[in-house]
Amino acid sequence: MNNELGVTVLGRNAHRSRWFLVPLGMIVLLCLGTVYSWSIFRTPLENELGISATASLLPYTFVLVFYAIFMPITGFYIPRLDTRKITAVGGIIVGLGYILSSFATNVGTLIFTYGVITGIGIGIVYGVPMAVVARWFPDKKGLAMGLTIIGFGLSPLITAPLANHLISVYTVRPTLRLLGIVFTLVILTISLTMKFPPRGWQPPQKITNTETILTPVYPQILFKTRSFYGLWICYIIGALVGLSAIGISSPVGQEIININPNVAAGSVSLFALFNGVSRPLFGWLADKFKPHHIAILSYVLILIACILMINAQTGQVATYLIAFCLFWFCLGGWLAMAPTMTLRFFDPDQYAQNYGIIFTAYGMGALIGTLVTGRVRDLFGSYTYAFYPMGLLAIIGIIVACTLLKKEGSASATFSRK
Repeated sequence: MNNELGVTVLGRNAHRSRWFLVPLGMIVLLCLGTVYSWSIFRTPLENELGISATASLLPYTFVLVFYAIFMPITGFYIPRLDTRKITAVGGIIVGLGYILSSFATNVGTLIFTYGVITGIGIGIVYGVPMAVVARWFPDKKGLAMGLTIIGFGLSPLITAPLANHLISVYTVRPTLRLLGIVFTLVILTISLTMKFPPRGWQPPQKITNTETILTPVYPQILFKTRSFYGLWICYIIGALVGLSAIGISSPVGQEIININPNVAAGSVSLFALFNGVSRPLFGWLADKFKPHHIAILSYVLILIACILMINAQTGQVATYLIAFCLFWFCLGGWLAMAPTMTLRFFDPDQYAQNYGIIFTAYGMGALIGTLVTGRVRDLFGSYTYAFYPMGLLAIIGIIVACTLLKKEGSASATFSRK
C-alpha cells in the first residue's frame, strides 16, 4: 500500500526529496573511502617511523579486514537500532582512529589505531547509507545504491590529492589529525538524515520484480540457497582480483612498463575515476538484466585485462592504462552489483543482515589479495605472474555465475507464498 502522503525527507515530499539521501550517503562513503588513499601516507610514515614498505602496508591490510568483519556484525543490528545513532557512533570511531594515528610512534600502534579502530568505525558506518537508500528506493534500488556507493570509489580521486597537499603543507601527522576531525564532523552532521522510511512505505510507481526471492527466516534459509553461495564466491573473486590490482597499480607501471613514478602515481586518479563511474553503471545493469549475465560481463573484462598485462612489454603505457582501468572498473562494479543482487535474491527487509554476511567475501578477498600479490612478486621476481591466477579466477567466476548465480524457481514460489 502506498502511504506517500505525509511522509517527508528533510521536511519535503518524500518521493522527490528522497534523492537528497543519495549525495548525503555519497559524502559519508567518500570520507570512509579515504582508506584507499593510504599510499599517500605510506612514504611519509615510513620516513618518520623508520619502517619498511612491507610494514607500512599492514595498517591498510588490517583496516580492510576489520572493516569487513564489522560490516556483518553491524548489519544484524541496523534494522533493530536507530540508524542515525549507528552512523554517529561509527563516525566518531573513524575520526578517533585517524586522530590517534597521528600520535603513533611505531607500526604496532599504527596498526591498532588506523587498522583496527578506523576499520571498526568504517565497518559500522559503511552499510547504513546503503541500507537507508535501499529502503527509500525499492523501485530504483540498483541505480540509487550504485550512485550512493560511488563516493567510496571516487574518494581517492578527491582525498588523495587533498591529503598529498595537506602533507606537503603541514606534514603527515597534522594531516591525519585534521582529517580525523573533519570526518567526525561531516559524518555526525549527515547522521541526522540517515533514517528508514515508515514500515510499508512505497513510492507512487508500482514496483514489479519477478526475480525477487523472499527469505522468511534469517539467516538459516540464506545458507540453504544456491544463489547465496554463487553470489559469495563470485563476490570474493571480484574483490580479490580488484583489490590485488589496486595494491600493485603503481609498482606494476614502474617495473613492467617502466613509466615515470610520478606518472604511475598520477594514473591512480584515472583508475579511481573508472572505479567510481562503474558503480552506478553496474547498479543500473543489475536492475535491468539477469545477475549471472552481469557477473559474466565483469569476469570477461577482468580476463581481457589479465591477457593484456601478461603480454605487456616495456613502454606499452596504453596497454597498462587500459588493463588497470578495467581492473578498477570491475571492482567498483562488484561493490554495486553485490548489494543489488542481495536485494534481488533475498528479502529486502533483511537486507542489512544478508549483505553483511555476503560482505565477508570482500574481507576474504581483501586479506588474500593484499598478501598474495606481494608474495608472488617475491617468489617469481615479477608482478607479471600475478595475472595468471587472476585470469584463472575470472574463468572460475564465469563457471560459478553460470551454474549458481541464478534464481531458484521453486524456492521463489515457496517464499513468495509465505
